[in-house]
Amino acid sequence: MSECTSELDSSTHRSDGSCQSTRINSPTHTLRMITVRDLSLTVSAIDVVEAADPIHDVEVPVIRRRSRQTGLDSGGPGAEKNELRPRPRVWARTCMAGLTMLAGLTLPAIAPPLAWASPGPNAYVANGVSNNVSVIDTATNTVVGSPIPAGNNPLDVAITPNGQRAYVTNVGSNNVSVIDTATNTVVGSPIPVGSLPAGVAITPNGQRAYVANGVSNNVSVIDTATNTVVGSPIPVGNNPFGVAITPNGQRAYVTNVGSNNVSVIDTATNTVVGSPIPAGNNPLGVAITPNGQRAYVTNEQSNSVSVIDTATNTVVGSPIPVGSLPAGVAITPNGQRAYVTNGGSNNVSVIDTATNTVVGSPIPVGNNPLDVAITPNGQRAYVTNEQSNSVSVIDTATNTVVGSPIPAGNNPFGIAIAPASQQKASLTVAKSRTGKFTRGNKGTYTITVGNTGPGTTDGTTVTVRDTLPRGLTADRISGSGWNCTRSALTCTRRDVLPAGSSYPPITLTVRVSCSAPAHVTNKATVTGGGDTTTHTATAPTTINPDKHCGKHDHR
Repeated sequence: MSECTSELDSSTHRSDGSCQSTRINSPTHTLRMITVRDLSLTVSAIDVVEAADPIHDVEVPVIRRRSRQTGLDSGGPGAEKNELRPRPRVWARTCMAGLTMLAGLTLPAIAPPLAWASPGPNAYVANGVSNNVSVIDTATNTVVGSPIPAGNNPLDVAITPNGQRAYVTNVGSNNVSVIDTATNTVVGSPIPVGSLPAGVAITPNGQRAYVANGVSNNVSVIDTATNTVVGSPIPVGNNPFGVAITPNGQRAYVTNVGSNNVSVIDTATNTVVGSPIPAGNNPLGVAITPNGQRAYVTNEQSNSVSVIDTATNTVVGSPIPVGSLPAGVAITPNGQRAYVTNGGSNNVSVIDTATNTVVGSPIPVGNNPLDVAITPNGQRAYVTNEQSNSVSVIDTATNTVVGSPIPAGNNPFGIAIAPASQQKASLTVAKSRTGKFTRGNKGTYTITVGNTGPGTTDGTTVTVRDTLPRGLTADRISGSGWNCTRSALTCTRRDVLPAGSSYPPITLTVRVSCSAPAHVTNKATVTGGGDTTTHTATAPTTINPDKHCGKHDHR
């Protein structure tokens, strides 16, 4: 038989062997120090709690257990079947609505590396025990207005790419609240989803929101135009928690805490593709690099971060050691750094994504940091400190905390930062030729698409179209990451292009006719990616004669 324990040592056994819940009249004890190996077991082992006052009068299920015979963690030698593991310093989580739900999802922040005009984009913070959302102006690092009421025990936040709506998962209400970011008010009724919704992510085109339901073991899909759930829930692994969507919007990556793996969803068919990808113990947060090539997953009980190659959906390299009980993860807009909150170490680790090694010393923040989000210009990282009821701000240039912690509500969890609405992509196209173009031979053009605007492309299709002059015919057209069609002389792609960056070049090889004019001009255009302007580049080309050409070629 196992022994029920709590931080106040005030729990008792029920006749069925489960632990009796204890009423604690203190806001500092509304969160239990616990570990979950099987969330569905936890739900069946405790009563659903109801609190008249969610802050000061909480019925807290006590589910920490220890073997009387051995004192070991469950799952270890001598531990009893289905016991939950106590540990000396276990990351604080919330027992909300009868679930010992993990906290601290991070969403990928894909945004431009340029400064914005004041006021800055707002950060939205879900306060798990206050049942509301705080709004922080990132230009002044001050709280804006009154907290926005949400459902019971809000956990995570995601903001649409156009910045107009914030979607908040409510763990205790089994629904999602929608906030109008222009007025900072809730719009419409809460959207019912599965049991114990945790992480939420929104597609780059803003049309769908994906919600991980921690006890239903599935993912709900919300149509953001109607704010209704579409289709059937998508079955994934045990106790899904974190969600991140690739920049091209084609795949959703879901961490399964109870299965120690990651499921991949095809967003076109809303079905799981391939086998689950193994991760470490208790994978929580997930973030995807702006180029869409890597997914970073925090393994809370392994004190590490796994890296997934999204092209092959396999783990690359060894897990990256970080601090104690890592939870949230966010990647800078330029893709060079990943910031990881360490809930047991009260600090943040910084990973160099080129080498997948931790750089510098951990950055001290508040107590039990859970989530992290990065500003659109990449200059600041905002960290929720769940046990300090605050948000710390990190200067990403120096990796030091700046200013005083920003007050939040009680037990802040998820955080998301709105894109700066005035920041849009502005595409460019450049065309150059390599070497001489001689009649009867081949010539090569290079087409490069860049983004000089203050914002990223929005995940919609970017199309390059080439128009050849008389006397030139296409032999081959290709480019890394591009989908090219020789007959149409078009190349397309949808991955997000950060400001100040360029896509890999397109190479166009042409055959030069013996009848080609002495001077021709090749033209290329680029459209899409959220840029409504058609941009054009030309490459004036001199055609050199060949005395042997023309005798057999009259094209």
